[in-house]
Amino acid sequence: MPSRTSEPETSTYEEPERALRTGRLGTPGLLFSVLAAGAPLMAVAGTMPTAFDATGVVGQPLLFLVLGVVLGLFAVGYAEMSRHVRNAGALYAYIARGLGPTAGACAAHGALVAYSALQVGVYGVFGFEVSSLLDTYRGVTIDWWVPALLAVALVGGLGRLRIGLNARVLGVLLLIEVALVVVFDLAALAKPATGRLSPHAFNPHALEHGSAGIALCFCVAAFIGFEQAPAYAEETGRPRVVVRRVLFLAVGLVTAFLALSSWALTLAAGPQDIVDSAQKQGSGLLFALAGKNLGTTFGDVLHVVFVTGAFAALLGLHNVVARYVFAMGRDGLLPAGFGRTSPTSGAPAAGSLFQTVVSVAVVAAFALTDHWPAGDPTAPVTHLFTWTGSVGVLGVVLLMAAASLAVIVFFVRRGEARAQLWRLLAAGAAGIALLGIAAYSVRQLPVLTGAGPDDALTWALPGIVVLALLVGLVYGLVLRARRPGAHAGIGLGEEACPVPGALPGPRGPGARESGRGTRL
Repeated sequence: MPSRTSEPETSTYEEPERALRTGRLGTPGLLFSVLAAGAPLMAVAGTMPTAFDATGVVGQPLLFLVLGVVLGLFAVGYAEMSRHVRNAGALYAYIARGLGPTAGACAAHGALVAYSALQVGVYGVFGFEVSSLLDTYRGVTIDWWVPALLAVALVGGLGRLRIGLNARVLGVLLLIEVALVVVFDLAALAKPATGRLSPHAFNPHALEHGSAGIALCFCVAAFIGFEQAPAYAEETGRPRVVVRRVLFLAVGLVTAFLALSSWALTLAAGPQDIVDSAQKQGSGLLFALAGKNLGTTFGDVLHVVFVTGAFAALLGLHNVVARYVFAMGRDGLLPAGFGRTSPTSGAPAAGSLFQTVVSVAVVAAFALTDHWPAGDPTAPVTHLFTWTGSVGVLGVVLLMAAASLAVIVFFVRRGEARAQLWRLLAAGAAGIALLGIAAYSVRQLPVLTGAGPDDALTWALPGIVVLALLVGLVYGLVLRARRPGAHAGIGLGEEACPVPGALPGPRGPGARESGRGTRL
C-alpha cells in the first residue's frame, strides 16, 4: 500500500480508482471552493434586496450577526467531528457515524437532492442575466436557457479536471466579486445617503417592523456553502487541521461580509428608504446604488461580475454534488460505477457526469414550458430559481440540524461526553435553532416563493425533500436486510475495507484509531 509521504497524489485507499487524490487542496484552495459556492455577490444583489422587499425588515445586518452566532455554534461540533471522520459524503457521512447507517442513507439522498436543487436554480439566474446583458449591451436577444445550457456544458467539463485547477478558477472569480462589493461597501460608509453613519440597522428595534422571522429564513440561504468543507477532506493533505480551520474561517468571513454589505445597502439608500428602494428596484437595487455612488461604469462592471460570480457558484456546487455522488457510489447507495474517479485527474468524473445530466434535464424541462418573450424573467426562469432554491435550502438546513444531533450521539457513544461537553452543548443549541428555522421556513413558504396560500407549492416543495429522505430511508432498510455488510459500511468511505465481501471495522465505543483515520 503506497504511503502518503512517497506518493502524496495517491490515497491510502486500497483501490486507487475508488479514491479521491490526497494533497490536492490546502487551506486557501478549500476556502475559495466553499466560499465561491456560497455566491457572496448573489447574496448581496439577490437575497438582501428580496428580503428587504418581502419582509420590510431594516435590521438585516443584525440578523446576519445572529445567524453567524448560530452557525458558529454549529461549526464547533461539526469541526470537531471533522477530526474523526474523513469522508467526501460530509453531512451524510457524519449522520451515518452518529445516528447509524440507515439514517446515513436517508441523509445521503436528501443531500443529493438538496445540493442538486441549489445548483440547478443558479442556472436559471445565470441564463437570465447573460441574456439580459447581451440584450442591453449588444442588442442580441436570446432565450435564457441557451446560456444556461452552455454553462452546464462548461461546468461539467471543468468538474472533470483536477480539483486544484478548479480551486484556482474559483479563487480568481471569488476575489474579484468580493473586492468589488467591498469597494461598494466602503463608498457607502464614506458617503451615506443621510450624510451620517446610522447604526439603526443593528438596533433590535429595527426588527420590530415587518416580519423578522421570514427575513431570517431569507438570510440563512446566504450562509449555505461553508458546511461543504468536509466534502473535500479526502483531497486535503492535513484534513484534521485544514477542514477545521476552513470551517471557522468561512463562518467568520461570511458573517462579517454579509453584515457589512447589508448595512452598506441601508446606508447607501438610507435606513428609512431601503425598503421602498428594494420594492422599486428589486434585484437591481445593488447595481442602481453602485451606479449612483461610484458611476455607471462601476455599476455595469459589477453587473458583469455578478454573472461570473454565479458561474463560480455553479462550479462550486457542481464539485460538491459530484463528491456526494462519488461517496454514495462507493458506499453502495448508488451504482458502484459512480464510486470511481478519473485515472488522469483523480476527480469524481462519473459524479460530475451525473450532475451534468440532471442539470440538462431540469433546465430543459423549464425551457420547454417557457412561452414568454426572450429576456422576460416572469416565468419559468424565476420559478426555476425560487422553487429549487427553496428545496435546496430547506434540505440543507434540515441536514445540518440532523448533523448536530449526530455529533452529540457520536461522542456520547465513544464515552467522550464529559470531555466534549461544551462542544455538545453548542451542537445542541445550534441543532434546535436550525430545526426551528426549517420549521418556520415551511410555514412561510408562500412568502418565500411568492406562491398563494392555497397553492400546491406550499406542500409540493417540502414534499420533494420529504420524498428524498423517505427514498433514502427505504433504501437503507432494504440494504440492511439484503446486504448487511454494505449497510454497515455506509459513512465509512475509505476507512471501510475494500476487499469484496469483507465487513468494515467495528463501530463501537472501544474502536481504535488506525493509520487510515478513526475507525469506529
